[in-house]
Amino acid sequence: MKLKILLAIALAALPGPSSATPLRPDPPIACDSCAEWNAPHTPFRLFGNTYYVGVAGLSSLLITSDKGHILLDGGLPQSAALIDDNIRALGFRTADIRLIVNSHAHFDHAGGIAALQRCSGAQVAASAAGARALVAGEPTADDPQYGLGRQEKIFPPVMRVQSVRDGEVLRVGALAITAHLTSGHTPGSTTWSWQSCEGRRCLNLVYADSLNPVSAPGYRFSGGPRSPGTAEHFRQSIAKVAALPCDIVIAVHPGFTDLERKLKERTVGPRGPDPFIDAHGCRRYAEDATQRLNARLAEERAAP
Repeated sequence: MKLKILLAIALAALPGPSSATPLRPDPPIACDSCAEWNAPHTPFRLFGNTYYVGVAGLSSLLITSDKGHILLDGGLPQSAALIDDNIRALGFRTADIRLIVNSHAHFDHAGGIAALQRCSGAQVAASAAGARALVAGEPTADDPQYGLGRQEKIFPPVMRVQSVRDGEVLRVGALAITAHLTSGHTPGSTTWSWQSCEGRRCLNLVYADSLNPVSAPGYRFSGGPRSPGTAEHFRQSIAKVAALPCDIVIAVHPGFTDLERKLKERTVGPRGPDPFIDAHGCRRYAEDATQRLNARLAEERAAP
């Protein structure tokens, strides 16, 4: 018994994960937009226990609790250090992240996950198709952007990735986050929702995955010899996002939900309703996505 007590005391005196496992970023990825996307951004409280910890052009959100945190997305490989800095600037520890979830497995949203997982020891979760891509370190062959050059696809592979189903709820202590499979941009695209509270006021937050029909040359969302055709999946995903309970929506690229405009109105504008709170935000996001999809399909019909 005395030996067990001494062992417990010794373990308690050991340094925590944050000092034992400092963040070790992976080599950066170069792309035309990477420097602009990865510009530093001051972290801020979005609502309740949810914080924006991402970079200027790539969102990453932190949901906090006394029993551990949930992180949504990891940006580029070079974003991981900035996300870590932002988490610590808010007074939290990256080492206390217990779960990392991914929107879709492209280098600009999944690239930093491997380093953040190494630092925290967190479980990573994604859709089944997303999990396969995360483990491989590149998109699956049915991804619309798979035909891009290798440098535009690869990212650091991720270990221990849990596959989630549509509507599945993941928990960290009292935190609960729900997966909504919204394929189209990638086969494994996933939108996430949860609740955050301030006092007795609880709001529905949505982290909306990309609904952008972007592809490698030759891919047709309307279908063709080299394309499975994903327009119908896209429309179903757009409708799903539009129907979600949604008080605050943040897109994986923050500009698609006007993050900077809303933040400026909140911080420097006259005091009034919080510009981030908008019960129609998800519907507007979906309407914009429908316009982009229709424009892309029109281009495909006009092409030889």
